[in-house]
Amino acid sequence: MATPTSIEVWNPNGKYRVISTKPMPGTRWINLLVEGGCRVEICTQKKTILSVEDMIALIGEKCDGVIGQLTEDWGETLFSALSKAGGKAFSNMAVGYNNVDVNAATKHGVAVGNTPGVLTETTAELAAALSLAAARRIVEADEFMRAGLYDGWLPHLFVGNLLKGQTVGVIGAGRIGSAYARMMVEAYGEFLKANGEPPVTWKRASSMGEVLQQADLISLHPILDKTTYHLVNKESLSLMKKDAILINCSRGPVIDEVALVEHLKANPMFRVALDVFEDEPHMKPGLAELKNAVLVPHIASASKWTREGMATLAALNVLGKIKGHPVWSDPNRVEPFLSENVPPPSASPSIVNAKALGLPLSML
Repeated sequence: MATPTSIEVWNPNGKYRVISTKPMPGTRWINLLVEGGCRVEICTQKKTILSVEDMIALIGEKCDGVIGQLTEDWGETLFSALSKAGGKAFSNMAVGYNNVDVNAATKHGVAVGNTPGVLTETTAELAAALSLAAARRIVEADEFMRAGLYDGWLPHLFVGNLLKGQTVGVIGAGRIGSAYARMMVEAYGEFLKANGEPPVTWKRASSMGEVLQQADLISLHPILDKTTYHLVNKESLSLMKKDAILINCSRGPVIDEVALVEHLKANPMFRVALDVFEDEPHMKPGLAELKNAVLVPHIASASKWTREGMATLAALNVLGKIKGHPVWSDPNRVEPFLSENVPPPSASPSIVNAKALGLPLSML
């Protein structure tokens, strides 16, 4: 069995033992756990993705709760180990939880937390930034400058796509997708108004095929489940315009990455910008070499306020279950948990299997 050797301990005499499989931004989450009577153990092992064996070793013989990451495979084996160690709570430091077998957790009486309501704007901002980066070939141009290749202005140098007046498609118009759409409209709204031009208009498409065929820029924001796995594949890519732009800040397997690589090779004017990958952290062969692909390492939520907020919500999910607090009634209204000026509500911010476990809801 693997034995992680590097552990940072806070409040060693705490009544409850809570494990974090990774160091997380900020210290408020640690302080809240310590104030709640927890001994906090943070795995600082220099290993990006811990194995199941690593995490079993971390859990040990007594563990009240775990804060984990979306790169970890939380299934029957780990929830069984956590339950045997007396654990009653696990929280992903993420809004998504496709890495978690919620049924297995429920079977072992473990509450599963996530962190919604704090990633919306920052994820939408990255999608908007990637849209502009891909359209205007910013990454290619940056590499060109750094390589010392710029000899002077040329008419055809890094000619990209103008977004003004183009059709933007959003697939998965939930909170993040809607925020992205709003940002793309606001980018031109006041400009158009000031120049006496027609305002930006929108409509709900009758089908995904309509979006694929008509949009010049498409941003993907669906959840990942059986119905959205390879939602974008060879067939759907063939419906898109030859010079379209595709953005993905949702989950990697929403796109058939092999089909995407082939499409990018066959259509050099087609551009893509990806924050997530099908076999993360790996990319399909050929993707990294393509100039018409902008690639970033899953940083959609990587703003200081958001990541610290995610850590706080994850910690309070675990602490709330340990303390026997009810579950917050509206997981998308998490502002009361994030204010540093007042104590957070006595509740778990978001427990996805609360109903299955019969957990009470907060009346606050």
